[in-house]
Amino acid sequence: MLQDKIFYLIAHYGYIGIFGTLVLGIIGLPVPDEVLMTYSGYLISQGRLSYILTLLVAVVGSFAGMSVSYFIGRKFGYPLLEKHGRKIRITKEKLDHTRRWFKKFGKIGLTLGYFIPGVRHLTAYFAGISGWRYRTFLSYAAPGAILWAFTFITLGTYLGKHWLAVTEAIHKYVLLGFVLLVLVLILIWYLKRKPKTNQA
Repeated sequence: MLQDKIFYLIAHYGYIGIFGTLVLGIIGLPVPDEVLMTYSGYLISQGRLSYILTLLVAVVGSFAGMSVSYFIGRKFGYPLLEKHGRKIRITKEKLDHTRRWFKKFGKIGLTLGYFIPGVRHLTAYFAGISGWRYRTFLSYAAPGAILWAFTFITLGTYLGKHWLAVTEAIHKYVLLGFVLLVLVLILIWYLKRKPKTNQA
């Protein structure tokens, strides 16, 4: 099972395992990123890893993965993802949906998208495809990487041996959270447009 292999890599290779698996997971390979980080938090609670070092490595690893995705999108654009995306779980349907969503909510999506599986794997690609400057991409992606890593590593640290049960419960409500977030963003977008419509 892939998850067990991830646990093995982190338990035996520590920070190198965390960095490598996070980079691959963010790019789009089937790595359970939140599980990886809460497990790292559990190892911290057992005294096997340092909290500060683990957090630093996780932030750098996740942002490195986002940067790779950004530069792929910047250099090769939409056609490459459309043609080969299925190899890394990126279907044409996901691409079309995310492209529409990114046009409206790209900046906030880049920051908060870390918390939404599927979305975080695509937002960096679309930042590159959309021609964002790397400095702009950095200013929105970096805070998301820090907040995301801090949340799940800290959660795993405080949960201790209960980390897996709680993480699985969180995953059950991810879709609901995503739907609610999209509805809130649509409402904000509508309310901002409404005065302009009235003035016209």
